[in-house]
Amino acid sequence: MKKIHLLILKSFIRPFIVTFLIVMFVLLMLFLFKYIDDMIGKGFQWYTILELMMYASFTNVAMALPLSVLLSSIMTYGSLGENYELVAIKSAGISLSRAMYPMMITVTLLSIGAFVFSDYMLPIANFKYYSLLYDVRQQKAAFLITEKVFNNSVPGYTIRVSKKDPDGQTLHDLMIYQKDQATGNMNVVFAKEGIMYRTPDDMQLVLKLKNGVRYEEKPGEPAYDMRQRLTRTRFTSAENRFDLSSFKMHRTSDNDWKSVMQMMNLKQLTISQDSVRRTLDKTESGNYRLINPYVKYFSVPPKSDSVKNYLPAQKAAALSVTNDSEKATAISSALREATSVKDMLKGIADSYKEESKTIRKYSIEYQKKFTLSAACLVLFLIGAPLGAIIRKGGLGLPVVVAVIFFLIYYIIATIGEKSVKEGGLSPAIGMWVSIAVLTPIGIFLSYKAATDSALFDVEIYKRLTQKLTRLIPRKLMPNKVKPF
Repeated sequence: MKKIHLLILKSFIRPFIVTFLIVMFVLLMLFLFKYIDDMIGKGFQWYTILELMMYASFTNVAMALPLSVLLSSIMTYGSLGENYELVAIKSAGISLSRAMYPMMITVTLLSIGAFVFSDYMLPIANFKYYSLLYDVRQQKAAFLITEKVFNNSVPGYTIRVSKKDPDGQTLHDLMIYQKDQATGNMNVVFAKEGIMYRTPDDMQLVLKLKNGVRYEEKPGEPAYDMRQRLTRTRFTSAENRFDLSSFKMHRTSDNDWKSVMQMMNLKQLTISQDSVRRTLDKTESGNYRLINPYVKYFSVPPKSDSVKNYLPAQKAAALSVTNDSEKATAISSALREATSVKDMLKGIADSYKEESKTIRKYSIEYQKKFTLSAACLVLFLIGAPLGAIIRKGGLGLPVVVAVIFFLIYYIIATIGEKSVKEGGLSPAIGMWVSIAVLTPIGIFLSYKAATDSALFDVEIYKRLTQKLTRLIPRKLMPNKVKPF
């Protein structure tokens, strides 16, 4: 490998790694801002939150990788142009396209790796991420007691504490209200002091009370005594145990998530899509058999041609041979049958729309496996010549330009995906429309960079404006107001 190629590769790898980590960090912070309320105060272990963040990082690769390729390529060639290294390379007889040759190989290998990641690793990461996120969001908040607040964390109990010591275990002036939904008994416990702690397995909360009173209200016996009874019991020490099993996180079964299309690779998507299409074809073929019993018609036996010589039906005289009661019966019967056929067709049409939408979703996930690799190539094709034209390195102007082009790519891709889901575009067109729009831009920028075009030179546009101003006839120019 030539030294020039090695220099360009070293100049690209370092900013690529840095920008990739920065973008991943920003996307991870957005994830935390979105789901922070679902993770705080639920008693999770630190490794559970770390595992969820790791899976979330894997799912963000599909967005972080194209942006990192675009930004790092602009920074690399912009830095080379700013330091006049590209001028030295061209003066040595090496064209820009030849200088981009090792970078094209590197980005192509990176695109192949992105395809392998999206087909093999991303479905597993999505499966782990969405299943764990669902369990985290379904988890109840950890049992906490707040001062001077009626706490309803434990099912069937309401606990109020007037004061808590700094150790978090000693409580003062407690009130525990309990109601049994089965028997209707209502118990209230007042205590001057209490100590709270958990069992070693975190399955129970133990509350040791001191110097208290227990009030228990029981309904009367319906058979012979309807009077309610109130029992008061004083104690110097008592112990209450509360079940905390509902606060432990329970993982859902893996089978509940395997049918989700984001958790499938290309082979699984093809099989599932073919299965839905076969079901849809069977439904279409069975529609005639479902509607046929509701349609009454007269068949003519094919015995003789003379039998087929019949008079055409007259709509006006169809009900003239019957009386009023038979007319009403016939009309109501026809109306019921028409309503039945309409309701059946509506259900069939709704089912057809849902199945067709499911097929389009499978096609979207199928095309996404390839669009990630194509986006890396196209954005590099834009970033490399763009950096050579603007000749600015660092994190200033390259970041602004990279964000603008990435937003164009992302907005077009989102619009195309939404159009495919609604059935306005085919998956092959809607999922590749962003690539089709940006590819000519990349080719145009590559041509301008190869011909040393000063596309972003402000002085050129100023001189062009001045020339256009001189060409305008003086008669068309507004007259200057002369001072008095």
